[in-house]
Order: sequence, then structure tokens, then C-alpha cells
Amino acid sequence: MPAAPTDAHAALPIALRDLIRLHAPQATLLAAIGQRILNIQAEGAPTEEAQLVPPDDWLEHGDLAWITRDGALLGLLWSDGAPVPDGAVQVLTLLLSAASAEGASREADMLITQLPAATAWLSAELEFRQVSRTFLELFGLTGADVLGRTVHEVFPDHAALAQQLDSAAAGRAVQLGDERVTSLPGHSGERWLRGSARPYFGGAAAGVLWTVQDVSTEHTQTTQFAALLGTDLPLALLGPGGAVQGASRGMRQLLGEPEDLAEAQAHPQRPLHEWPCWAPAGARLLQDLIQSAEAGRPSPVPSEIALARGGQLPLLVRRSDTVPGLLLAEGAARPAALSEDNGAARLLHLSGAATLLLDPQGRVQLISEPAARLLGFDPHNIALTGLPLPRLHQQLGIKLHTPQGDPLTVPPLSALTLPHNGEVLAVLPGGVTRHLEISLSALPGSGQPTGSSAVSSVRNAAPELLLSLRDVTTLRRAQAKLRHDASHDGLTGLLNRSGLRAALGQVTAAQTSGMVACLDIDGFGGLNAALSRTAGDLLLIQVAARLNDLAELEGGQAARLADDTFAVYLPQLGAAVGGQKLQAALREPLRTGKRLVPVTFSLGAAPLLAAAPEQALADAEVALQHARRQGRGQLTVFEPDMRAEEAQTFELEDQLRAVLDRGLQHEQFSLLYQPAVSLKDGRVLGAEALLRWTHPELGNVSPARFLPLAQRSDLITSIGEWVVREAVQGRSQLRDATGQRDWRTSVNLSLEELRREGAIERLLPLITRPSALDIEVSASSLLDHSEETLGLLDALRARGARLIVDDFGDGASSLTALTQFPLYGVKLHPTLTTRLPGDQKSLKLVQGTVSLAHSLGLTVTAVGVETYAQLDVLRDLGCDAAQGYALTPPLSAGDLVTWVRGR
Repeated sequence: MPAAPTDAHAALPIALRDLIRLHAPQATLLAAIGQRILNIQAEGAPTEEAQLVPPDDWLEHGDLAWITRDGALLGLLWSDGAPVPDGAVQVLTLLLSAASAEGASREADMLITQLPAATAWLSAELEFRQVSRTFLELFGLTGADVLGRTVHEVFPDHAALAQQLDSAAAGRAVQLGDERVTSLPGHSGERWLRGSARPYFGGAAAGVLWTVQDVSTEHTQTTQFAALLGTDLPLALLGPGGAVQGASRGMRQLLGEPEDLAEAQAHPQRPLHEWPCWAPAGARLLQDLIQSAEAGRPSPVPSEIALARGGQLPLLVRRSDTVPGLLLAEGAARPAALSEDNGAARLLHLSGAATLLLDPQGRVQLISEPAARLLGFDPHNIALTGLPLPRLHQQLGIKLHTPQGDPLTVPPLSALTLPHNGEVLAVLPGGVTRHLEISLSALPGSGQPTGSSAVSSVRNAAPELLLSLRDVTTLRRAQAKLRHDASHDGLTGLLNRSGLRAALGQVTAAQTSGMVACLDIDGFGGLNAALSRTAGDLLLIQVAARLNDLAELEGGQAARLADDTFAVYLPQLGAAVGGQKLQAALREPLRTGKRLVPVTFSLGAAPLLAAAPEQALADAEVALQHARRQGRGQLTVFEPDMRAEEAQTFELEDQLRAVLDRGLQHEQFSLLYQPAVSLKDGRVLGAEALLRWTHPELGNVSPARFLPLAQRSDLITSIGEWVVREAVQGRSQLRDATGQRDWRTSVNLSLEELRREGAIERLLPLITRPSALDIEVSASSLLDHSEETLGLLDALRARGARLIVDDFGDGASSLTALTQFPLYGVKLHPTLTTRLPGDQKSLKLVQGTVSLAHSLGLTVTAVGVETYAQLDVLRDLGCDAAQGYALTPPLSAGDLVTWVRGR
């Protein structure tokens, strides 16, 4: 074996650069190729990058296209000028998806399976490791027939083939001769195959790369040339300078005299214009025609060539449609059907339709120019006239198939009932595929008598036939794309809801195990607004790629249902185990630009029901709704009683919407106030406004029940606006009643709420000096350090609001946020105070937080203080203020005034 392995991806960057130069010369491609990330442009050598992440400036301007396949991110195509062409994305997607995989072995496997040529990768022992789809189709085999088996086992009757492949395994490239095969599974008739084998080093191991080419068309053409030259029409194939490569009987008959024929046979490649059958003037004209055709300037009409014996032969010289480099000289003898007095022929020439005129026996009499262009040959090739229709497509090298792709044989015309309509798939010699609608009918007026004296002789005459062709290729491709798009998501390439439902509909009753999970990204709306839509799309693609990898590993399907909501079907796992695997797959942070973005997912899982597999999707969505209400990062497995709970949730949201739509806030909403007391001197500093909802039928509805519903819908902005108005009014009343002009009132507003369209414009006018409120934002919302978040907080502070971090110290807190944003203070998460004073870890954590906050000039307020012992410890630790039941429960505005006066 040669010692130096070759790189399976060595030529791929060059191919990608050429494609970019052709399709998008102004663009830059960032693509994963093997184990490397390459930056490729139309000019210059590719450069290596550290990771497949768009630079920040790509996210800020220009046109960025994601190149994905089934949720996996293959590359990024960015243009700073003109938009990225769709064609460039499609071509690069095909090439990169063929070369993408995880691990060196999978890289080689993927490349082999996607190769357009019939290719097999064999081990050194000639065992099939991987084959391309075209290889399987060529031999009529399946992957199970070949993978893991040796060449001897798959082709037991081809000992010579195995010997030649052994030579390639020994390190020598081998060309396999043409072989006629008559017994391929799934194919009728004989086929000619040509192959080559060479040593191959790809991925993790060495072996043999065996390629096979179907050259049946080439052999068929040879046979067709023999048949073509056997015609009585004057016809000759000419090489350089007009040298005769072959002549038909009709052309040889022009020689006439035996001595002339003997001379021509003695010099078989003598130039045609030197044959003795031409008059001197005719020979000179024929030589000129040959030179013009070689120069690419053939005469569009036959020329009259003078014969030595008198008379003239209409002759046309042009390039051959089927044999590159050869010319075709054909005598222009016209069949009667094309004579000038044939009205049907003239009509078809003028109609512009793709039409063939057939005689009653089905022989071609006329092919209109549109039909010739449609079938891919020169419309002046009149040598095709007189051929039976079943031989026409063979003569042209056209392969016919049914619309489903099965080989099609043209039936005898006598077996068809006229009119006959159908559709065929035609593969032209150059590989172009066309969908053709065909219509065969009798030519009106043909086969009928032209006078009374002819009635008896023509009463049973057969009519001429009209074969019409209509190219519907574009329509069929558009329909196929529509069918694909109807079941797939455009951004990630995963199935959409319709596609997943169809996949679940294919699950048989025998499938008794499996699960379906639905999940979404917690707080994705805020992330999307903070990071930009393009960066948000990148997050979605990364999620899709992880889900797709897991689904492929477990033999299932992944789908994107809407926005940030995904679903996964795993056929071999239970609901609980499948949910845990999903959580593990999504645990690592996502990346956008240079930033790692830690995200959590709400996840609902449901077992697959054999009787109704599609029901599992609905059950998983119900479980997802339940998981969302439990908080961030929760997994819920479906239980039947959740459906009734979900119905109650829907009813609750409907009631909440009715309160806002009907203006019933003052009747059903109210604010309670939780005072904050200084731990240094006992003075009441202010209060936190807490929203309460009392429904006439449902009674007191917990904020933990209705606020998450409002947060997920468009209701939260209206509720926040009402709370701010009431809090401002309540603070003014308390200042007037107590005389405390420095009294502060705080409200809770989420940054996600403020990022919603129109929210900041509605709320900012309510927060104005000198009556600005304190704004409490959750610690988790400050994980996003974007300029947009900083801009929102700066706008609030400019209005006089003091910014306080709520729930600081839970798992989603960020110490960086304390220095990044214009904050006034922090509120400790209740879990930090409830374990005081006995828990030493909590004691040290609170002590460290207070010390850090004070060093940054921030105040610290303890929340949820329930005992005097906790108050004493917090005071000793230097905490600035406290609020909780140890001081007072939440109070109405009137009770708060009384409580403040009594201190």
C-alpha cells in the first residue's frame, strides 16, 4: 500500500471557490470542511478560522444566509453588497451536505453516498464499506445487499473483476474494460458497464475506490450509426478536412461505376469532395460547405451540388449532434409528406407548437422546430424522417421513463385508443431531464376521400397522426418544491408541524414504544430582541442541529413547529428517558458571534400511543404548557389530568383578557405594598407594589398563576401600564398622608416586557421626574449584556428611576451585570435568607454578596425575612434594608399609611 494517505477533502475548497466565483463573486463563505473551518472567497487562497461563527460585523450589516441541511449548520454565506443569490445557497448546500459529517469515517461515508457517479468504497479485503445511491440503482441492489459483504459474495460470477480489484488494493490503479451485462436486477435488456479502481485513503482507513459508468448509450450510438449509415439516403460522417469516416448505401451508390467504387474503397478516408461522383464545380462547392461547417458556420439550407453524371443533389453539411468532432453530410431528399403542397406540414411549421407529424404507420414525417429544440437536436436533421416513432428516441439517445422514474417502452401505436394523453420523463443525452405532457390524435381531415369517385378506395384509409409535446418541467419542479416546503421548515430544514404529523401518521400499530417531546427556549422573545433577528436565527439553527443529531441517532424525526418551539419523535425511548436525553443534548450553551449564550428549555414529553400516535404530539404540547408554568428549565411528562388543567389555564387567560378589554382593572385588580425598612435606624424607606387579582367567580387568583400567562401573551404590557399608573398615584397619596417626601415605591418590570413593540413608548411617559418609580428587574434578564439592554436601562435611569436587581443570588444571576449596568441596588433571592441564621454556607454567601455590592456602591435589601433572628443576622452582616413578614405582610394603601404612622 502507498504510505501517504490522501486528503478526502483536498479538492473541496477549490470546488467551493469556483462555485462562489460563478454564483456569488462578491460573497464570502465560512464552511466546515472535515475538521477545519475555512474562509473562502472568489479570489485568493482559503484561510482557516477557529470556529463556525459569524463575525460580529456580519450580524450588523450585509446579507447573511445560513447554509443548513436537516438542522445542521454547514456554512455561512455573507455578502456586503448585493443580496446572496438563492441559487448560490442551493448549490453550496448540496456540495457541503455531501461532504459534512461527524468524524473522519463518517466524512468518507457521506462523500461516497452523495457522489453522483456509481461509486463503491471497499476495504483492503474487498468488503463493501459504503456505496453511493447511484451504484445501488445501477446494479438494482439495496444497501443491505452489499454493505458488510465482499465483492465475491455480491458478484459471484465475476471472478476476473475480483482479481482486478485485488490489484487496486495492492496499490495499482486499474481500468476495467467494457463489459456487457444482461442480468442486472431491476433492469431489462443488456447494459454495457465500464469501470476503474484505484487505491483510496479516506477518513479512518484505506481501501479501494471502485467507480462504474453505464456506457450503454455509447454502445447504442455505435449501433445506431451503423443503422444510420445503412439507409438509402445519401449520408456520410466526415472527419477533419472532410475525410469520410463512414458512408451510407445511398451515398456510395452515387459513385455508380465499379472503378469509382473500387477507388473509394481503396481510400476509405478520402475527403468526400474528392470523390469522383462530383462535377468540378460541385466538388469546389462541397469543399466550401465542409470548411464552413468546420468553422462553425454551416449553411442553414441544403446546397445544390452538381453531379458528374448530370443533375444535382441537395446536400447539407453540419456538425453531428451525437458524435463530437464529426460532420454530417446528408442528402436533402424530401419525403412526400413534406412537399410544398402538403398543407398540414406548412401549418405545423407556422404554428410554433412542439409537434411531430406521423404517417398512418407511425413513421415520422415532420418534426417542428419547437419540438426539435425541446428534444435537444438540430431541427434541420431531416435524416430522422421515415423512422418509426419507437426508434426515434433511440436514434436521438433519449431515455424515457414514467413520471415515477420507471423505464418506459413506447407501445405500438395500434394498441392506443385515440386521442391518447399522458406524461413521460425524458432524459436527453446531455443529462437534462424534461417532464413532457404528450397528446396523440388523428390529424383532422386526413384519411378522408377528396372526391366522390374515391369513396370506395379510401373509406377505410388510416389517418395521419399528430403527436404534441408540452414541456411541464418547470411546473413539476415547482410542484415538488411546494410539496417539500409544505412539510419542511425553511430556516432549519427540519420537518414542520404538517410534516411531523404525516410522519407520526406512518407509525404502525406494531410500534408500542416511543415518545414525542415538545420544547421551547425560555425567554426567547427577549433574547431575539436583544441579540438581533439574525443572531436569533443562529440560535435556532444550533438547537435544530442538536435535536436532529439526537433524532438521527435514535432513528426518529425532529421538527420545528413555530418560532422557538420544536418537537422530536424518538421511537425507541420512553417519555422520561427521552426527555432526559433531550435535556442532556441541550445543556451546553449556544453561541452567537463571540458570545456564549446560556439558555434553558421548557420541555414536555408524552408516550407514543399505538392506537393514536398523532395524539402524542398534542399530549406533549399540553405537557410543555405545564412545564412553562413551573419555571425555567423544567421537564414535564404528560399525565391525563394535565389536559383539564390546561383547559382551566385557557379559561383563566380568557378571563384576564376580558378584564383588560372591558376596562375592569379597578374593579378586579388592586395593589398591595410590601414595605422595606432600614436595618440601620428602623426607618421605613419605601414599599414594593404587588399586583393582586380578585375575580368575582374565581376569587383571589395567585400572581404565580396569571402573570406567566400575561407574560407569554400581549397582555403583560397593558397590565404593566396599569400597575405603573396605580403605583405613581399610590405613592403620591402616601407622601401627602405621612409627609415623607422621600418615600420610594418600586414596581417589577421585565426587560422582555419592555422590549415588546410599543411597550417602552407607552411606559416611559409614566416614569418621569420628579415622580419616577424604582424599577426592579430580574437577575436572569441581565444575563444579556447587549447594547440594547444597556440602552433600555439608561433610558429608565434618565427618567429618574432607580434600577434594582431582583432575585439576586439564584442560578441565573450574573456578577458581571453589577458592573455592566447603571444599577442602584440588589435584592437578595428569598432562598438566601430563609436558611439563615443556621446555614453556614448561606451565611457566607450573603456576607460575600453584601461586601461585593457595597464595594460597587450598591445597596442590599433582604427579601422574605420571616423571623427576628434573621433580621439580627442580616443587620450584623451589613445588609441595608429588609422586607418580609417579620416586619409586616403586604398591606393595602390605607393600611400602609396607618402602619407607617404607627412606627
